[in-house]
Formats: sequence, C-alpha cells, structure tokens
Amino acid sequence: MAIALVFPGQGSQAVGMGAELAKTYPSAKAVFDEVDAALGQKLSEVMWNGPIETLTLTENAQPALMAVSLATMRVLEAEKGLDLARHVKFVAGHSLGEYSALAAAGAFSITDAARLLKARGKAMQAAVPVGQGAMAALLGVGLDVGTRLAEAAMVGAAPGEVCQVANDNEPTQVVISGSKTAVERAGTLAKGLGVRRFMPLNVSAPFHCALMQPAAEAMARELAKVAVQRPRVALVANVPASAIAEPDEIVKRLIEQVTATVRWRECVAYMAAHGINDIYEIGSGKVLSGLAKRIVPSMNAASIGTPSEIELTSPAFTT
Repeated sequence: MAIALVFPGQGSQAVGMGAELAKTYPSAKAVFDEVDAALGQKLSEVMWNGPIETLTLTENAQPALMAVSLATMRVLEAEKGLDLARHVKFVAGHSLGEYSALAAAGAFSITDAARLLKARGKAMQAAVPVGQGAMAALLGVGLDVGTRLAEAAMVGAAPGEVCQVANDNEPTQVVISGSKTAVERAGTLAKGLGVRRFMPLNVSAPFHCALMQPAAEAMARELAKVAVQRPRVALVANVPASAIAEPDEIVKRLIEQVTATVRWRECVAYMAAHGINDIYEIGSGKVLSGLAKRIVPSMNAASIGTPSEIELTSPAFTT
C-alpha cells in the first residue's frame, strides 16, 4: 500500500473546525496554542466561534486551515502510530496547503508556517484593490477549454488586464482568475466554448494570476527569513506537478505558485503514476478527497480531520 497525504486550500474553512480535536486530544490543543502564540492573536477562538466573515478573511483562513491540518497530523503521529517516513510516499497541498504539507514533512516549523501564511494572506489581499479582480469556476470543461476561454477573454483587453487559468482541479473543473472586466468577458463567451456552467466565485482577490505579482515578491522576502529544511518525504508541488525535495527549489516553487496555475489534476495523476493507491486528506473538509476520485477513479481517498475520522482511518498507518 502506497499512501500520500494531501492538505486542503482556502475554501475548506468552517466555523467550529478543529474544536473537537482540541477537546479530545491534548496534542492537538498544543498545536492550536502554538499557532495562537506565533501570530499573537487568538485565532483558535475565531476558528471555533466565528464569525465566519472574520474566519474567511484570507489572512485568517490560511493559517487557520494549516492549524487544523497540523493538529490532525500531531495526533496521528503522537497517538496513532503514523511514521511519515515509513508510511507515506508523498505529501501535497492545494495552494496554501503546500505550506501545511511542508510543515507536516518537517521542512519548516508550525510557528514558521503560521507566520508565513499570515503574511501570505495579507500580501495576497493587498495585491489588488477590492473590486478590481475576480475568479470564476468553469464546470463541465477541462484545461484546454479553460485556457482557450482565458485567451479569448483577452482579445481587445485594455493594457494591464489579466485573465488566466488559476486552478486545474479535475478533468471537468477549471477556475479562471484575473481582472474583473476580463473575467466578465469570459463569462459572455463561456457557453460558446461548451462550458456547462460559469460560476463567479465569492473571493476577496484574484488568486493565482499575474495580478498577484506583488504578493509573490512579498513571499520571496518572507521566505528568505526562514530556514527551510529538506522534508522527510517529497512534496508533489503545485507548479511543476512533480516531486521536489531540495530546499532551494521548494522556496522557488512557493514563490512561483502565488501567480501560477495550481496544477492539482496533474499532481494527483503524478502520484497515481508513481504508485499511490491511497490518498488521505488531512484537515478541514473533503474537497481534495472528492477531487482525487474524479481524477483517478480507482484511487482510494478519504478525509481525516475529526476524532471519529482519526479513529476510523488510523489503523491504516500501523501496518
């Protein structure tokens, strides 16, 4: 049995996430305390009690999702027999989930991950004035059509406008991102290219496009302050959609992914091609486990983020 652990991205947050973990396992509570201390704020109180509007702020959602993932990991390792180097072949994460994956694999500490994600959230929010960017999901089409639509939306574009594929999530779901006017043009062209549904997303900024370049530069400065170690297992990274482990390349790819396409479909296909039969989504929600089954129908995929899920699935890590 070959296992990969994957870590969710923004959109998987929910009020109450992690509360049951903290009540049930002292090792999980210690992670939430560590994140609160690193940030100098009671992020755990926002996670458990809301309001959702505060939790959904990019600068809060990103470290909060990491905290739930790493609290789950701490329980699996400290109490349930998970030995990352022995049981797991790859880690991967969707966008901010790469930071969770790297912290889980020991490339940097939970404290560093929390501070990096707080900075990343602030930088991404500040990169584009509110109302000037947009994102939309294209349902029923894949990367080729998504790319063609983004290119078509740029015909006659004003200087500085951007429209590009932000997420290649699975064979029938792509997300585009860019200038509000360009994304709106894409919406008028979508049906003509076979898009079953064009769904504008309620996001605060146009993530994973060239408009995020100021945030990429900010993350280059923040990552330069952190000692990145070689992870205990390789990371299947969003940008190359292949396994990496050298610290210098990890830093390079974390900077690039701020403006580049999240190649999630290819990441899962890469893991399947390299022997992965079982994917466990670590943390809040079930988005990535659902995507994995649509990308590789033969893949076994499950989510682990609550005490009941931990108790149900942890025997898989003791064989």
